[in-house]
Amino acid sequence: MATHAPEMPINVDEETGVWTTDALPMLYVPRHFFINNHQAIEEEIGPERYADILYKAGYKSAWHWCEREAALHCLEGRAVFDHYMKRLSQRGWGLFTIEHIDIARGEARVRLDHSAFVYHYGKVGRKIEYMFTGWFAGAMDQIAQDLGYDVRTEAKQTQSAAEDGVEYGLFEVTPKQTLEAIN
Repeated sequence: MATHAPEMPINVDEETGVWTTDALPMLYVPRHFFINNHQAIEEEIGPERYADILYKAGYKSAWHWCEREAALHCLEGRAVFDHYMKRLSQRGWGLFTIEHIDIARGEARVRLDHSAFVYHYGKVGRKIEYMFTGWFAGAMDQIAQDLGYDVRTEAKQTQSAAEDGVEYGLFEVTPKQTLEAIN
């Protein structure tokens, strides 16, 4: 395990206590706190309904994050997606690896090792990292729009290390429709 801090500045406002990293305010909570809340909501409304809610919220949040970070760091295209995966990995969600990406076509495949959810849930026989799906589509769509591509995407989790016989999570981003089809 690394013994040094990630290349990610954390600034704390002495007056307000607000933490910021790069261009955005942040919250810092223990993993068990977050995942216990996640499980409580899942138990109350069911994983399918919760996944739908998280997809929409995650899509919007990823779009905003990529837009802000791209402007702050003067990034565009693939570099924005790479930066996003690096930051997600540095924040304890797990280690995200881009196995394939074609922004113009609206395609990506992202591998997840060392999932925070799997560490907490264990082997439960189902896909449990659905929280990330909207993040990948939102990031891809923001980057594609910034580059002038008319593709829109959707993302789904195709496997999870929480499933029996599976060692890592996998997510697929695929084209949904073009802007011409929307208008």
